[in-house]
Amino acid sequence: MIELIGFDGDDTLWQSQDFYDAAQAEFERIVGTYVDLADARVHERLLAVETRNIHVFGYGAKGMTLSMIEAAFDITAGLISSQHLHRLVGIGKEVLAHPVNLLPGIREAVEAVAVDYRIVLITKGDLIHQQAKVARSDLGDLFHRIEIVSEKDPAAYARVLAECGVEASSFVMVGNSLRSDIAPVIELGGWGVYMPYHSTWSLETNPEFAIGNPRMVQVDGAEAIPAAIARLAAA
Repeated sequence: MIELIGFDGDDTLWQSQDFYDAAQAEFERIVGTYVDLADARVHERLLAVETRNIHVFGYGAKGMTLSMIEAAFDITAGLISSQHLHRLVGIGKEVLAHPVNLLPGIREAVEAVAVDYRIVLITKGDLIHQQAKVARSDLGDLFHRIEIVSEKDPAAYARVLAECGVEASSFVMVGNSLRSDIAPVIELGGWGVYMPYHSTWSLETNPEFAIGNPRMVQVDGAEAIPAAIARLAAA
C-alpha cells in the first residue's frame, strides 16, 4: 500500500535548469573571447571541473560559479581579465536571484495528491538557496516535511523514509532526474513517477537505468501525476 509521496523541487515543481543553461551560455561567450570554443572543448572542460568539485562545493549556483571561475582561468591559461571574472560572479548571483516559476499544472497536481497521501519535498542543493525557493514557491505548507539534502542517493532516501516510519515499498518519488529521483528509490524497493524536463544537466542523467522499469511510470506533464500514482498504488 502506498503511504508516502515524495516530490523533487527543481524542474519538477519549478523551473531551474533553464537558468543554469543560460549561465553556461554566457560563460562560453566570455571564454570565447579568449579561445576557440570548439578547439578548447569549453563545454566538456567546464563539466569536468564541476564534476570534480561536487564533493567540495556541493550542488547549486554557488558551486557552479566557483567552478566557472576555476575553469575560465584554466581554459584561458590565466589570461581572463578581472572584469570577466567579476562578470562570472554576477552570473552566479543572477541564478541565485531567479524567480520561482511553477511548472504548468503542478500546484493542482500537488494539491490533488495531498488529499490522499502524506507528501514530502526532497530536494538537493545549497541550503539557503533551496529554502528561499521553497518559500517563494508558496507550496511549502502542502508538505508533511521538507528535506534539503546534499546528495539524493539510497542512503539519503532510506534515512528520510525511516524518519517518516514508511517502508520503501510504500513510497513513490516524483521527479525529473533518473539519477537522483528515480533510480535510488527503485533500488530501495520503492516506486517512481518520472516527469522529464526539456533540459537536463548531464550529471543528472542515468543511461544505465531502463526507462521501461515496471516500478516506474513516465508522464508528460503534471496533470498526469495523480493518475500515475493511482496506477502504481494498484500494481
